[in-house]
Amino acid sequence: MQFLYAITIGPFIQMAEAPDFLLEVLVGGLLSGVMYSLVALGFVLIYKASGVFNYAQGTMVLFAALTLVGLLEKGLPIWAAALLTMAVMIALAFVVERVVLRPLVNQAQIILFMATIGISFLLEGFGQIVWGADVHALNLGLPSGPLIVGGVLINKFDLVAAITAGALVTALAVFFQRTAIGRALRAVADDHQAALSVGIPLKQIWVIVWTVAGLVALVAGVMWGTNLGVQFSLALVALKALPVLILGGFESVPGAIVGGLIVGAAEKLGEVFWGPALGGAIEDWFAYVLALIFLLFRPQGLFGERIIERV
Repeated sequence: MQFLYAITIGPFIQMAEAPDFLLEVLVGGLLSGVMYSLVALGFVLIYKASGVFNYAQGTMVLFAALTLVGLLEKGLPIWAAALLTMAVMIALAFVVERVVLRPLVNQAQIILFMATIGISFLLEGFGQIVWGADVHALNLGLPSGPLIVGGVLINKFDLVAAITAGALVTALAVFFQRTAIGRALRAVADDHQAALSVGIPLKQIWVIVWTVAGLVALVAGVMWGTNLGVQFSLALVALKALPVLILGGFESVPGAIVGGLIVGAAEKLGEVFWGPALGGAIEDWFAYVLALIFLLFRPQGLFGERIIERV
């Protein structure tokens, strides 16, 4: 009976008794959720252009961060290391299109998905060969430490990450909705052959979208690397992007942000108010349970289109 109270009524009473603390936990969760959204954005970009879940996106985050910190450790200034890392990610987009995607045009989605798994392991192994397997500290001078706003304690770094993600989402939303290339990307995702038949250059479109996804991975790698250090466990961040995509929708750029905010807030609230009753450390799996429940009621996500099949 005591356990039932601890996981039902108890947490809500704690929230009501400490509204300031509740607000602080909620804001911290929302800002942390933006970090998940940065990774989820890369998944959305590839899915919108090919209709395939890019398993390699998490490894792209790791590879971009490794390249940047490796160049910094070689003595390059920040601006030169950032430009060279961008060039590496653009080159990666060309290689992926030429070697992997071009031979697989019009193949089943599962084949393309398996190809992205191969890309993931290849990038991870190549990164380890070039930069080693040690943990690298990444310090780009981004602000950190506590900041009190209206009596609420906020981490300065989380605030910078939130502003960065907001700017990225705005730019990408305009890119997809207002530009000819964005409309071409949506057409390619619907049907490769039909897109080719109306003159859409599939090769260039895939290079563009993988380039943009690579640059998004670089931003995410910088944020996560600064926060956790650049290490191979960063590739596992992709797994936390899955609940974000399920909640927001695999084809929605705004959905990636909204899903990230929901997951981040739910994790923090769950860990602080429900965690003690469940033995603690529920933050690692709480998002997946939330996504599983969500799948039962709206599998296409908040921003996804409901699919109705007529027979």
